[in-house]
Amino acid sequence: MTVSAASPPVWFRLPPGFHDLSPNDRAALTEITEALGAPNAQRGLGRLMDGLEELDDHHVVHTAIGLHPDVPDGVCTSLFSLAIRPVAADLLPSLGRTALAIADSSLWINRARRLLELPSTLPCYLIAGTIALPGTGQQLFQARAATAHADGRHILVLDLTSAATHQADAYSDIIEAIAHTVAFTDPDPDPDPGPTVAPKTSRILEVLL
Repeated sequence: MTVSAASPPVWFRLPPGFHDLSPNDRAALTEITEALGAPNAQRGLGRLMDGLEELDDHHVVHTAIGLHPDVPDGVCTSLFSLAIRPVAADLLPSLGRTALAIADSSLWINRARRLLELPSTLPCYLIAGTIALPGTGQQLFQARAATAHADGRHILVLDLTSAATHQADAYSDIIEAIAHTVAFTDPDPDPDPGPTVAPKTSRILEVLL
């Protein structure tokens, strides 16, 4: 479930290997990747954490880091984020414009887009491919899914980014799987709920293992 009081509630599940994240976690995550002996993962993590610190201005309500086994680097890292954006006009045209803006970004080196059929029956656009970081020559894989909130007043954008571009197919499968878990009512209501907690992991196939 989202934990921002300013946003409508959303439930979703992350597959194994993902852990809730904030900018304050940089040092701890760096220690983990150093202990695993994965220099390429360390560099990728640094780029992802740099981006994380810039997300506050983009209606992002949840972030998580993905750490999965990889060859030959030992570990590959990814960053998941969920943004909930209010819309001031009709929802579906706004959703279409959001998806089009994502697809038309000048950062794409290559990308593919398609519609997803979600359990919510709300329209969902998936755009995935390789982007180039301006001024660096570095490339990242990115997959973004844009869908509507059931309240009719917000758009959800799920984002998965990684420097492990060779895992593009697996990461595309992951973001699609996460999108299929999105719900707007508690899928597992607790008769005696305690404090709001972050989403639990699920049994979604660990496509990177």
